[in-house]
Amino acid sequence: MLGARGLLRGLRACSSAPRPRRALPARLSVLAALGAAGGERIKVQGWIRSVRSQKEVLFLHVNDGSSLESLQVVADSSLDNGELTFGSSVEVQGQLVQSPSRMQNVELKAEKIEVVGNCDAKESGFVHIHTPIITSNDCEGAGEIFQIEPSSKINGSDENFFNVPAFLTVSGQLHLEVMSGAFTQVFTFGPTFRAENSQSRRHLAEFYMVEAEISFVENLQDIMQVMEGLFKTATMTVLSNCPEDVELCHKFIAPGQKDRLDHMLKNNFLIISYTEAIEILKKASQNFTFTPEWGADLHTEHEKYLVKHCGNVPVFVINYPLTLKPFYMRDNEDGPQHTVAAVDLLVPGVGELFGGSLREERYHFLEQQLARLGLTEVYQWYLDLRQFGSVPHGGFGMGFERYLQCILGVDNIKDVIPFPRFPHSCLL
Repeated sequence: MLGARGLLRGLRACSSAPRPRRALPARLSVLAALGAAGGERIKVQGWIRSVRSQKEVLFLHVNDGSSLESLQVVADSSLDNGELTFGSSVEVQGQLVQSPSRMQNVELKAEKIEVVGNCDAKESGFVHIHTPIITSNDCEGAGEIFQIEPSSKINGSDENFFNVPAFLTVSGQLHLEVMSGAFTQVFTFGPTFRAENSQSRRHLAEFYMVEAEISFVENLQDIMQVMEGLFKTATMTVLSNCPEDVELCHKFIAPGQKDRLDHMLKNNFLIISYTEAIEILKKASQNFTFTPEWGADLHTEHEKYLVKHCGNVPVFVINYPLTLKPFYMRDNEDGPQHTVAAVDLLVPGVGELFGGSLREERYHFLEQQLARLGLTEVYQWYLDLRQFGSVPHGGFGMGFERYLQCILGVDNIKDVIPFPRFPHSCLL
């Protein structure tokens, strides 16, 4: 119904969807800048590929992964503060002018150069990365993972095939973070595996996830905008391309779902903080199986209540307690409550559909968090990505089968996948 190509269209559409007006200059990818006309004032973000400094003029080549060709930046030597080195991530503002070089049509005459970080565009679209299914990392840190071993070891061999423990992936996020440092915006769409001993209507042991990572995002609002855009654009694509399939489900499986779905698409998604969510739940007249308390995770019954409380419109819940979330989420430094810049999107009938966050790009914060959890040795490679500086970045993941549940009105997740895998069942 909606494969990787459709999801890519959705991501591209939501990255270029109408946004609140911003003051000039416009932000362009390097690819777009190279094809633009001279005279336009723009902003470009990327990494320095070469630096040539003369007495009065500074030449930079900047690339963001959208083009094999870099954009030449010409600046007054006074803008060189000593931090403009190979690999530095920068934001350059200026005016495109006709290039005297035969190699390029235009070059960017810089008015301002800001170093975002030292490390070795939005409109360029997302690059599809095939992240590995076999991994040595447990992204979620929950321990609910499938370990894989060759049959020879099961029969008594002590040999470790990979020299390290290997698992079926629970998320491609950490691999995407690596690639976002080269291509700015990346995504993956593939199977993920969770060894949760759950027979619930919304859990599977094997399911599909679309995940995205975006460099140069500094707040949750930017992440939530892409999440909402993906949901709405992908859904409109399904409704446009598969109307008979959707109508069949809405008619015989979930009467009234069409109106509920239209309601979701026509309204802006709401935003509440985790703290506000707990306050709403504590005031509820409904008796919950799990008592809502600050510092405790939200359960499905809580999530569904919050959506109903908000008028059956999808709702973002942001800023969760640090102790509830994985090590890679960005510390909000907000005092005694101590939260992280995390976001979950709750939708009618399902509960949590998306989960995302800003990632912790600050070396010392991440170092302290890994040390506190005893994970420094395992994730030293991840820490090394920040050793010489990083850029603000973030991302999210969406369970594809839960998405189908949401738009089609199917109550049981096992009914939206051909060969469901769950505890005590692996037929065929």
